[in-house]
Amino acid sequence: MKLPEVLEKLKQRILQGEEAGQEEILALAAGLNDARGTEALCQAAHEITVACASRHFDMCSIINAKSGRCSENCKWCAQSAHYGTNAEVYGLVSEDTIIEHGLHNESKGVERFSLVTSGKKPSDREVNEICSRVRALKAKSRIRVCASLGLATEEQLVRLREAGVERYHCNLETAPSYFDTLCTTHSQADKIETLHAAQRAGMEICCGGIVGMGESEEQRIELAFKLRELDTRSIPINILHPIPGTPLGDTPLLSDEEILRTVALYRLIHPKAYLRLAGGRARLSEDTLQRMLHAGINAAIVGDLLTTLGSGIDEDKKRFTEAGYQL
Repeated sequence: MKLPEVLEKLKQRILQGEEAGQEEILALAAGLNDARGTEALCQAAHEITVACASRHFDMCSIINAKSGRCSENCKWCAQSAHYGTNAEVYGLVSEDTIIEHGLHNESKGVERFSLVTSGKKPSDREVNEICSRVRALKAKSRIRVCASLGLATEEQLVRLREAGVERYHCNLETAPSYFDTLCTTHSQADKIETLHAAQRAGMEICCGGIVGMGESEEQRIELAFKLRELDTRSIPINILHPIPGTPLGDTPLLSDEEILRTVALYRLIHPKAYLRLAGGRARLSEDTLQRMLHAGINAAIVGDLLTTLGSGIDEDKKRFTEAGYQL
């Protein structure tokens, strides 16, 4: 069977509610390995997106609620204390700052607002302070609150849920076969246990990764299937922004075609999920961004991101509606 026929049959099966298998996705990706193949893959992903995924574009924003001096040695991260970077260093931001940022995002039509802190895991004191800030924000805003605090315990996650945190974020970052190459101070299994604990605490989970850290396309596919095991419906796709001073500071950039293929393949594997455009997109052309939206992106982190520049909310809203999404 010729590859266009293989792609068409797989697309039809997905549209009928069947799940794609890992080996057939790997074989498909190996065969569709040129620009024409990428275009065909993106078109199939677009049709799956229209039929299966939400047409309501999910916008979220984040606040870097605690920055720098992280004990972990993640090779991509500017906030690691192991590397010499220019990342800001400060403790937990004030209640007033969180309320100000939350209300601003709500006024712009952003539906979710996440508190993100550096560090391997939060202390009980930090969780208490974060819960207090979440309650204060929820008293003044209807914005949905998320958190990304590292390897929190189940007891801490229950307290966060009771305070009003609805979704917990913890990226797997990369394929299981590649993670230990990039970080040795904690394991991917630690992250997975945190996500399971968040689910047991009654939270939704948000979990994705970073592409362009030296992994192969096969490993990007491996990550996508690991994410499917977790039943996560919000999948951030970050593009590595090499930061001077980190071990990945000189990593060659992924091509636009490789990024598009990643989005399209993830849509075949996750027909109903929110594929969330996240960090590293500032370098992409408008044409590439539009093609990513066409191929399956139906969510995004908007506003300024953690240690790299994001994009203006009003500009993003225009971009998303022009791509055919509802806000």
